[in-house]
Amino acid sequence: MEGSSKVRAEAGTVVDVFDRDVAPVLTVDAGAVVSVQSLDCRGHLQRQRVPGESRPMLFAEPRGHCLTGPIAVRGAKPGMVLAVHFEELVPAEWGWTATAGKDNWLMRRLRVAGAERTWLLWELDGETGTDQHGHTVRLQPFLGVVGMPPDAPGEHSTIPPRAEGGGNIDCRELVAGSTLYLPVTVPGAMLLLGDGHARQGDGEVGGTAIECGMTTRVRLDLVVDRPVPGVHAETPAGLVTFGFDADLNEATATALSAVVDWLQIEQALDRPSALALASATVDMRITQIANETWGVHALLPTDAIS
Repeated sequence: MEGSSKVRAEAGTVVDVFDRDVAPVLTVDAGAVVSVQSLDCRGHLQRQRVPGESRPMLFAEPRGHCLTGPIAVRGAKPGMVLAVHFEELVPAEWGWTATAGKDNWLMRRLRVAGAERTWLLWELDGETGTDQHGHTVRLQPFLGVVGMPPDAPGEHSTIPPRAEGGGNIDCRELVAGSTLYLPVTVPGAMLLLGDGHARQGDGEVGGTAIECGMTTRVRLDLVVDRPVPGVHAETPAGLVTFGFDADLNEATATALSAVVDWLQIEQALDRPSALALASATVDMRITQIANETWGVHALLPTDAIS
């Protein structure tokens, strides 16, 4: 897009942790459009030729997701909200999905903890993906990680999503045409983007999606008045609120409480009436189960209320 800034994924513009003290690779004004290239979550520099093949990566031993940034927004400060408008998301030409090979409670419960790491290698054409077994799926690209560092010194993992600043949200509704609203955690916002997913089901149940590189065009705005606190989004599918917690019940209650807040304001209702309306219209979904912290989102579909 003419007039937009561009950031390539290369040594010096990518990180694998959140750290408020890392210098920005780009500083923009609010309202700027930025085209951001990101590698897949592992930082592959060359595509796999066979499923699971070891190929060169940007980080020899990545500590977390390979993310591009940080991108600073002039004037951003805690108390504001960063609006990330996803204008376009273009996946790379290949991707992968891997599961099993890990010994955790879920893999044990699913009876695959003792199995070898298993890979699907996907050919991506922008519209569909086809794996080595001939399965074809329609693509729905989005970024798994969009977020800002915690306001605490030192390095912080990219793996858990956070109620302040976002991060590894893994919500498949955040496709092109969506706007994600993130409470600003640190001066300048210091936004990181990456973990491209060509497609994912709700839950990311095997631990990975169709992991891929991505070129993402975003417009970054600053706002101060939003109808609900915390991380939330406006998407083509509808309004989305989130809950993140080690306790699934607490994550669910947080997401539901926020969407009830939204209905109260939009429909001018008292809280019990807003909850009753939510019971008839809102879908509660497990965002992801893969990131040490439960992710839950509440979706109020676009056409649910007329």
